[in-house]
Formats: sequence, structure tokens, C-alpha cells
Amino acid sequence: MRTPRTRPLRRRRLLALGAAVTVLAALLAGCGSSEPRNLLDSIKSGHVVLGTKYDQPGMGQQQPDGSVVGFDASVSEFVVNHIADELGVAHPEISWRETPSAQRETLIGNGEVDMIAATYSINEARSKKVSFAGPYLVTYQGLLVRADDTSLTSLTDLNNGKKLCSVSGSTSAQNVKAQLSGVQLQEYDSYSSCVEALRRSKVDALTTDETILAGYANRYPGEFKLVSMTYPKQACVKDSLKKKGQPFSTERYGIGMAQNYPRAVSAVNDAITAMLATPPGAAASPWSTQLRKWLGDAVIDDWIARADAPDSTFTLLPTVGDLDFLTAPGTPCEGAS
Repeated sequence: MRTPRTRPLRRRRLLALGAAVTVLAALLAGCGSSEPRNLLDSIKSGHVVLGTKYDQPGMGQQQPDGSVVGFDASVSEFVVNHIADELGVAHPEISWRETPSAQRETLIGNGEVDMIAATYSINEARSKKVSFAGPYLVTYQGLLVRADDTSLTSLTDLNNGKKLCSVSGSTSAQNVKAQLSGVQLQEYDSYSSCVEALRRSKVDALTTDETILAGYANRYPGEFKLVSMTYPKQACVKDSLKKKGQPFSTERYGIGMAQNYPRAVSAVNDAITAMLATPPGAAASPWSTQLRKWLGDAVIDDWIARADAPDSTFTLLPTVGDLDFLTAPGTPCEGAS
């Protein structure tokens, strides 16, 4: 039989147990889900976790107040809000998650993010681990040089003992080194370090995706210019023939998500298509407006002119939902010189 003295003791034990359960639940929630997330379910729930880069001006950069800005961030926000509108639910609360290149597939597979837009090039190896929507942007390998440097107007100018900077282990720099034996390759630990070296004339050029280079050029108005990169001669690269004048390293940026959610991929593709469309009465599409805002009018005008040139092998607008390039066979290397 319980006495009046035992009741308070039992009540205190129950309260303590309840508090412990609450703390444990909070800790488990902070660790993230171990199951991949369904973007559509997260949007309906009112909260999404979006992955992007935090250190790439113009594409994805975290601000001092914790917000994230850039073209990738703008695409992400447009996509989730468009899907919410289509589902008839409120625009979800957005939490940002930094997603370094080496961790992107793991973060998606572990359910730590709903989707990732982070200069995320669609390729065959990655498509075996995650599903891609898009592409939402086509870009190419390029060069960033000082605006007052008139000695660098094409890729072959690097062969005159110029110092080329890129990030350690970058395939971009190795591609150039394989074509131009006279270039001096300088490897740094980050693109921002390369940019500082370029500003101080310690190196002559920086190479990586043009979108990343444009972001830095827009960050330092008047200091830099972009130089297009094409193969100076026929070359055999990874058992595929690259013709003279062909762009280096065509990259198609996609939005990575967990596999087995085809409706989510379809919804994101529809959102990207809507972003590319010019609304009635508007001067430009939301896609074009954001691209110009973050990468600069001058760069975008140059890219449009390049794509519109006769016999150009460059393009700017993506073909949303078309991933046939992943399995398209390359040109055999017979005849390369």
C-alpha cells in the first residue's frame, strides 16, 4: 500500500524520467536522420534542409548573419517555393547545410539534406549514388586573368612560362598541364588563395569552372577578365578524341537528391523549367535575372555572344531533364595528333 510519503518520490522519479527522454530525443534529432529524405514530404512538413557551398562568391556563400546567397542558393529557393505553390502549401522554412564536394553523396544518403545545388556537376559515377534533376546550368573550364594583362588572350599563351594556379589535385589544372608542357602549375589549397595570388601577381592565371571564376570577377569589379579555353589541337583525353577548338570540360550542374523518389525529381525539373521561362510582361526569366545578378552582366553578355557565334560549340541554356549525355559515347581516338 502506497503512503502519502511515497507519492511525491514516485512523482519526482517520473518527472526525471520524462526530462531524460526529452533530452535524448533532442540529441537524436540533432544527429540527423539515417534514412534518405523525400523532398516533397519535407516541403509539405514546412521545413527543408538545402545543401550548397559556403565559400564560392556568386554561387554559394554564407553571410555573417548565417544566410546564404548566390546563384545556387537562388535556384534552390525558387525550386522549393515553386513546388510548395504547386502542392498548395506554404513556402517552407529553409535551413542551409554546407556541402563540400567530397561529402555531397554521403550527406544525401544519410538524410542530412533534402537536396543539394552546389556547383554539382552531373556525371556517371555520381548518378549511380544519387538522383539528379536538371541540369540547370551549363558551364566550361576557363581562365581568370588580371584585367590589365594583355599577354594572356588564349590558352596557348600559357605555354610561355606562365604560372597557372588551381586547387591541389584539381583535374582542371592537370588537363591544361597535359596539353601545354610549358606552363608552370602552382597548386593552392583553395580557389580564394589562388585569387589572392593572382591579385598580387604571384601567378598569371587561375583555372576552374567559368561560373566560379565569374563569381570572383564580379566580387572584384574591374580587376579580372575571363578567357575561354578550347583545345589548341586534337587530343586524346580519357580515350575520347577532343577536336581543335572544342571547349575544355563541359560541366552540367544538377540538383542532387536521394534515389527512389522519381516524383521529387520530376517536380524539381518542372520548377527549373518554370525558372527558365519568362513570365508574361517580364523582361527576362527569373533564371536570367538571378544569373546576371550574381555573375555580372558583362560576363553573361559575353557568354551569350559566344554561344550565338557561327559554328559555336558552346551553349548557355540547359536542356532540363535530358541526361542522355551520361551514356553518350565519345569519339574514338583514332586520328588524334
